[in-house]
Amino acid sequence: MGEGSYRRRQPEKTVLYRILAAELETFLRDAHADPTRSLPRFVERELRSFLDCGLLCRGFARVACQACQREVLVAFSCKGRGFCTSCGARRMAATAAHLVDSVIPEVPVRQWVLSLPFDIRFLLAYDPKLLAKVRRIFLRALMTWIKRRVNQHCDVQGSPGAVCFVQRFDSALRVSPHFHVIALDGVFVQTAAC
Repeated sequence: MGEGSYRRRQPEKTVLYRILAAELETFLRDAHADPTRSLPRFVERELRSFLDCGLLCRGFARVACQACQREVLVAFSCKGRGFCTSCGARRMAATAAHLVDSVIPEVPVRQWVLSLPFDIRFLLAYDPKLLAKVRRIFLRALMTWIKRRVNQHCDVQGSPGAVCFVQRFDSALRVSPHFHVIALDGVFVQTAAC
């Protein structure tokens, strides 16, 4: 086992970490002081978890190499989905590998992204049930469009397939719920295709 085999990045060395560590409490105090601009609880949880991510003092596991008996400590991660680039990248890579290896067949696919007007984004950020309804409407419209497109070229009754991910933040770390979909570029049929 090499020196860096189980080492995680040192979060306290990133610029984002240093800024949040220095300014989070002031930011939260100001956000809660203005009743017209409340901050969603999930945002505060994500920010606080990010500050604990990768720190040995917040929890760790001891990992040992069976061959050489060398041990290292692995700090727990926040498993965040928004601000933590380390956890987000690891989750993204693991999910992509799983989808490619076990879920999506070797057929053409397309990526679809639905972003929404700013006023609606804030409503969706606060209301997970509304977010789920918008996602269902989007997927239903997309699946209907795929079926119609297939039926223009061949007379089969098939079922499209898709995987949808909700992202809660944009690249500037603003609250911005939007949907990313990987959809089959066609449909599944039970009989031979035309």
